[in-house]
Amino acid sequence: MSELNKFLFENLPVRGLLVRLETPWQDILSRRAQMGAYPVAVRNLLGEMTAAAALLQANIQFNGALVLQIQGDGPLKLAVVEVQPDLALRATAKIVGAVHEEDDLTQLVNRHGHGRCAITLDPRDRQPDQVPYQGVVSLATEDEQGVASLSAVLEHYMRQSEQLETRLVLAANEHVAAGLLIQRLPIEGSANLSGSAQSDQDRAAQADEDFNRIAMLASTLKPLELLSLDAPTILHRLFWEEDLRVFEPLTPRFACTCSRQRVAAMLRQLGREEIDSILEERENVEVGCEFCGQQHHFDRIDAQALFTPGIDHPPGTTRMQ
Repeated sequence: MSELNKFLFENLPVRGLLVRLETPWQDILSRRAQMGAYPVAVRNLLGEMTAAAALLQANIQFNGALVLQIQGDGPLKLAVVEVQPDLALRATAKIVGAVHEEDDLTQLVNRHGHGRCAITLDPRDRQPDQVPYQGVVSLATEDEQGVASLSAVLEHYMRQSEQLETRLVLAANEHVAAGLLIQRLPIEGSANLSGSAQSDQDRAAQADEDFNRIAMLASTLKPLELLSLDAPTILHRLFWEEDLRVFEPLTPRFACTCSRQRVAAMLRQLGREEIDSILEERENVEVGCEFCGQQHHFDRIDAQALFTPGIDHPPGTTRMQ
């Protein structure tokens, strides 16, 4: 079962989301297994990223792809998660060195302080002269215990870019990727929610107090609980004294946006000379999708069609290997 639950705290300027990814996460791992399984530390970090990206996409309801990416100077060179508006998602990671099971975020991606986390919003109806929005933050951000973590990095990002206080709890293993997001609503909304006639200063102070209390409760959630319990149980354990409004759950799923047409467009950008040089050494040009493992093959006839005017869909077959 996989679902994402949105909820509001009645009469409080606080909202939340809770995601549990089972089938989509296992789909990602099983497809990766064709190329070699991820080391445990990389697998768990990529799972946390996948849960976090789903939470962020559902939270902002952006009409386009949200891409969460980390890269740096450790053995984990790059990790990317892409989530579409309908919560179709995919994820991949590139490893260039030895990874140990106990490696944390710093050891994996930020050994020399050059690691970065980027969140890109790519509109679905982007105009030719429009570029995607991208925000970048350092991976050096630490949590309250002085530990660098993905949760702390993303909380810092939301505070810096959206001016919204956020609390994130993330966890992943070989079966489940899950996350809880708690966020303070803008101050303009707090009066509407509470219905009070307090001054702006008083409402701001009360909003801070309300959010801090809810965030503290959220922080008591243990990784094992997040990975093993269903949404109703988690919400009841954490917020049983609060008045919650829980909405109908959404269903995230794995889906890859790669296609033969996209690969063909990429090969055209390389140019005829480069493609011909590849075909001099081998019978086919082979391009594998790092997200889903699908292999796209272009033989000499296919390659010729790439550069023939008027042919938009080159011949050939696509098959799994």
